[in-house]
Amino acid sequence: MSLKYTESISHLFVFLEIFSQEGGIQSYIKELLKAYISAGLGKAEVFLLRDCSGCGNPFEGEGSPLKFYYLKTSPPWLGRLRMAITLFQSLQKHRPQRVFCGHVKLAPLVNLLCQFFKVPYTVLTYGKEVWEPLSPLYRKALQEAESIWTIGRYTRDRACTSNNLAPQKFQLLPCTVDGTVFTPGPKPQALINRYNLAGYRVLMTVARLWSGDMYKGVDVTIRALPHIAQKIPNVKYLVIGRGSDRPRLQKLAADLGVAERVVFAGFVPKEELPEHYRVADAYVMPSQEGFGIVYLEAMACGIPVLAGDNDGSAEPLEDGRLGWRVPHRDVNAVATACVEILQGGDQRCNGAWLRQEVLKRFGTDSFTERLKQLVCPNF
Repeated sequence: MSLKYTESISHLFVFLEIFSQEGGIQSYIKELLKAYISAGLGKAEVFLLRDCSGCGNPFEGEGSPLKFYYLKTSPPWLGRLRMAITLFQSLQKHRPQRVFCGHVKLAPLVNLLCQFFKVPYTVLTYGKEVWEPLSPLYRKALQEAESIWTIGRYTRDRACTSNNLAPQKFQLLPCTVDGTVFTPGPKPQALINRYNLAGYRVLMTVARLWSGDMYKGVDVTIRALPHIAQKIPNVKYLVIGRGSDRPRLQKLAADLGVAERVVFAGFVPKEELPEHYRVADAYVMPSQEGFGIVYLEAMACGIPVLAGDNDGSAEPLEDGRLGWRVPHRDVNAVATACVEILQGGDQRCNGAWLRQEVLKRFGTDSFTERLKQLVCPNF
């Protein structure tokens, strides 16, 4: 059952961007807006600081309960001024039930305006942006929010410790995966041919290869390959993603004598990812994540996963019940776990079971229901 739309504006959403950049936060926000519409939670206005009109927004159009404001300008400070003015005018006109602040960087502005109009606000948090101590201005905006939503226990606990926040202020809205998009299937022959993977057992990672994102663990997996190959001689590693760290990683593979085992696929569009997951025998990302949507995507495709053991991946892997968790910079631990996965025999390698379990907790229906409970707890 869905809630009835009302003619008034129920909520305001304030985001940095959704469509001009791809990443985990952007994917999460898109799923949140999709669930908001599906649940029938009312009409809302959405303010986008860094997006432009004509960005391919699938959520707007006739009949949509969402109205979007695109505020990107050059110079950037003008966009921030436009956002402040437009948000002020909307609050003055509508006095919504709540404002959802989509990033801590926007929280001081939302705090100032919502305090003025006496409108409650919620701040959405995702991971490393709140793991370390924030300046007093941002900390105050979090402390004075009526609630803080985050994707998992790890980010909640680190944010509380680093920024003197009350745990009871937090509510969890874990990431989700669309089980109608990410589905199991045979290895696509076209991709096997494209990447020269015929006859090989395939490890795979999907990650930005930015020099600032070395925590993703691609270098650790490359270092583990010589050890893995001793037990699994026909192993290759498919790395999907682009960025400034790729030359370093390619040199590392060459220096270790495994260059022929590492395939750098470059950027792959979101719609092509499900088929790429099906190429893999294991998804390997010994990282430090706030959550890790990619783990959900791989498991929904029936692919076993390996993650770090001291980060937010505890949530999607259900503390190791659904996958392998190892010290994220430990080459030997990564190698041992990869060999175990490729040799099979563990329940966590059972693709059908893995998919069933992950969709039970993290499917879109569960996400929509959880969102409904958070927005309308008495419904």
